[in-house]
Amino acid sequence: MRLFLPLSLLVLPFAYGQTCENYGTSSGDGCSCPTGFGGATCSQPGCHGTIFEGAQRQFASASDSGLANMTTAGCGCESGWIGTGCNVCQTASACQSAFAATGSGTPDIGNASDPRNNTMVCNPEARVWAAGQMSCQVINPTLQALFSGQSTLNIERILDADLSPLKPFGGSGTTFAQLFYDGVEQFYCKADSCVQTIGNSTTYKCQNLQCTCRPGTTFCGGIPASNLTGAINGLSGTLEIDCAAVDSSTGTTTCHFVQATLQSLFGSSGLSLSGCSFGECVRQSVIDTGGGAADSPAETESKSLSGGVIAGLAVVGTLVLLALGFLLLGFLRQRAARKNGDRDLGRSQVAVAWSKLTYVVPSGSGGILRRRKNEEGDKTILDNITGRVRPGQMMAILGPSGAGKTSLVEILAGKSKAGVISGGVTFPFESADHQNPPRIGFVPQQDILPPTLTVFETLLFAARLRLPESVPDTEKQERVRDLLQKLGIDHIQNTRIGDVTGGKARGISGGEMRRVSIGLELISAPDVLLLDEPTSGLDSVSAARIANVLHAIAHDPTHPIPIIASIHQPSSLLYQKFDSILLLAHGRALYSGPGGFSPVHHFASTAPGTVPPYQDGYNVAEYLLDVASDPPASLFPMGDHLTPMDTIASNGTTPAEKESTSHVDVGHIHDSDGSPSSEKQANGDAPEVLAKPVAGSAYATTFLTQLQYLCGREWKTLQRDKTLFLTHVLTSAVLGVFCGGLYFDTGITISGFQSRVGCLFFLGALLAFSSLSALYNMVEIRPLFLRERSSSYYSPTAWLLSRFFFDMIPLRLIPTIIVSTITYWMAGLAPDAARFFKFLFILILYSLAMTFWNFLLGTLFQNGGIAILLSALSALYQMTFAGFFVNLGDIPPVLRWLQWICPLKYCLEALAVNEVGSGLMIEDTLQGVPVNVSAAMIMQLLFGFGSNNYYRDVLILFGFIAAFGVGVIGAVWFLVRERR
Repeated sequence: MRLFLPLSLLVLPFAYGQTCENYGTSSGDGCSCPTGFGGATCSQPGCHGTIFEGAQRQFASASDSGLANMTTAGCGCESGWIGTGCNVCQTASACQSAFAATGSGTPDIGNASDPRNNTMVCNPEARVWAAGQMSCQVINPTLQALFSGQSTLNIERILDADLSPLKPFGGSGTTFAQLFYDGVEQFYCKADSCVQTIGNSTTYKCQNLQCTCRPGTTFCGGIPASNLTGAINGLSGTLEIDCAAVDSSTGTTTCHFVQATLQSLFGSSGLSLSGCSFGECVRQSVIDTGGGAADSPAETESKSLSGGVIAGLAVVGTLVLLALGFLLLGFLRQRAARKNGDRDLGRSQVAVAWSKLTYVVPSGSGGILRRRKNEEGDKTILDNITGRVRPGQMMAILGPSGAGKTSLVEILAGKSKAGVISGGVTFPFESADHQNPPRIGFVPQQDILPPTLTVFETLLFAARLRLPESVPDTEKQERVRDLLQKLGIDHIQNTRIGDVTGGKARGISGGEMRRVSIGLELISAPDVLLLDEPTSGLDSVSAARIANVLHAIAHDPTHPIPIIASIHQPSSLLYQKFDSILLLAHGRALYSGPGGFSPVHHFASTAPGTVPPYQDGYNVAEYLLDVASDPPASLFPMGDHLTPMDTIASNGTTPAEKESTSHVDVGHIHDSDGSPSSEKQANGDAPEVLAKPVAGSAYATTFLTQLQYLCGREWKTLQRDKTLFLTHVLTSAVLGVFCGGLYFDTGITISGFQSRVGCLFFLGALLAFSSLSALYNMVEIRPLFLRERSSSYYSPTAWLLSRFFFDMIPLRLIPTIIVSTITYWMAGLAPDAARFFKFLFILILYSLAMTFWNFLLGTLFQNGGIAILLSALSALYQMTFAGFFVNLGDIPPVLRWLQWICPLKYCLEALAVNEVGSGLMIEDTLQGVPVNVSAAMIMQLLFGFGSNNYYRDVLILFGFIAAFGVGVIGAVWFLVRERR
């Protein structure tokens, strides 16, 4: 019984106590009373006569139990009048005769030449012209379970008191209401500032509602267990009386008494009033001239677009205009770059020189923050290495594992390292004709290529982004074809690259992949080419082909370039392709000079008897590795450096010095994070300077071009590898049918409402877990992004946009629409198109937020296993604090704050609010007591959701999207960088 007391409390009107009841005003020894009431205190309702008689009419008399039980039982209405208190007219003749009986004579308002205008009529419609009466039955199962008698609500609506022949009490724009139970008035209410709106229904909206419970009546203390005094006297705020068109066959209609507290109990439509009858005595002239003011539907719609709706539309419009503005700006910049850009690649003849190059990795306790080298625990990878390679020369860096080959190549290429580098790297020009900043090409040891593209498409993608935008696309395609022929892979140009290790279809061979990787660097016409173990993992034939290609490129008669490659266990044939050799052991140089048998002669002359003799026919490369694996101390030079390469030509003679004095800009020594340091050497020597090679410091193309070709590649990948897309679509369809079948045609009982929210929760949890694939995609494509970013293919922002478009639309948006649509209509959720699209909008926003969240995890963690674990744990956390498993108000205060950072909570709340906002009513029976209450109240009791939080939740979800999006952009720009 206690559960339903608050429900009925809200059915009635309320006020504060005063001498005159029903909000009458003191007038001498008595009270001036509202229409239909009289007596010394305005407590007696009309019983006979008509409302035109005013204080002279016959009123109900007090019963033996006192004025609180003044009853209309036994009263009889005169012909043409109905309703509790006989206030509602039914015929025009009843109004005419009642008005004439007052002695007022014929109405004097209107056009005297038109007798019709002076006629008194009875308006039986819901619309009010001047001041109208209405009487309705209050029929609600829960209310009737508590109070089994008959409840009637009388309402007087005064739109314009001056136009009414009654001259009603209270003035224009006021409303008075009284609730009768078995003929006895229980409480009364009033409101002011009323406005009438005419549309498909008639709405009377007032402000400043107040109600007063009459002490001692059945509702207000007569039954102590059901005393509604506190609830009724506490009602306030806005009041709406919304009435449908009158049924001509019955003369009645249904209205709703709408107030915030009533809406929380009985739904958004408020308390339903049945069998409403209307009667307004009004002159025909008033009707002819339009009566009191009323808002039209157009005016109402205009008002509904104010405030938040207009602000939202303004924000959306601003974002659209900004997007169009950026698109136009990008188009103009793209057009200018293609029209006026420099088509000259500006190839320069440059050498590569390094002096006293040292690389130290700090110990784990100090990390990269330790600045001094040679501290205890620090590991020296390279120690005082000096060398030089000129255009047209090809150097092989040899040495056993751990000798520092890869570190040296990466430092020469300007790659970011995790340790401290000292020494100098310069790129001296061999000619003064062209002195543009040198372009450095670097081929890593691993072939990181897009598996779904063909060889031609891969190289063309690089050409379109690394060559100047002013170069026509036809010329770029021709360059790619020439390069394919030079690399000897033109016969496989239309073959997809494939990826055996990634589980995708097998494509080209390992040697062919390596030549494609080399081609990706050659397409930009580099001035220097550096390679890290280009033949590693290849058979002798493939390795020989790679060597032939490199030799031809280095000795190109038109544009010779220096090539430096670290080589692991070269064959005899491969060894003979190199012009010069740098042999490393324990980070130090054992030999730097011409290739062939020169190293053998060098060891035989400088350290006789300390190295094993060379056996004729033995592979020279293997002999050198044997020496370097356990070198005697006498092989290490005592000075600071070996004989530099610029004093030794490939034939062993000393050429004339041709070096220009121009060289690339030289900066301070840099550690792994790029910050300068003035204390790199612990021995007190002045720090060397480290040149910064230009490996593509500026993008060759505009942002719009980058986005265009990135989206084109994503589209091709989606077309050729449909597995993930089809899996998402099929899974969403199957889960939609499963979820729709599980919650099929959900009822409107309390348990049925819980199932409705369970259905909404299931959809949110499904989106949280399905977004894990966004994380997997990010982790999978990360290595390719790192390689292409390090070569300045495109900006991280362009890459993120292309990733977002081709992940969100095919893998999030389409599956979300499929699963949501199937589930929504099968489960029997609110059958309203507007509610469905609001429901879909929330799920799309949540899916978008979860996609960005998983993008963020995928960028922050290189280890995909850790990222997936954290994503799964975050999904479980959201399920816990979403409000379905635990009432949000019952969470201990120390943990309650966690709900505010739970996106699923706002998603579920918005979905539930959207569902109950359709006017969903709960019809059930508890312990034999019928329940007919708003689902909004059950939602608040069971889950702690706010019934007016839909748009707040939308804004918060947008906030999560913005926060995660900014986090992803920041992580990609500042954290996802190549570090070796």
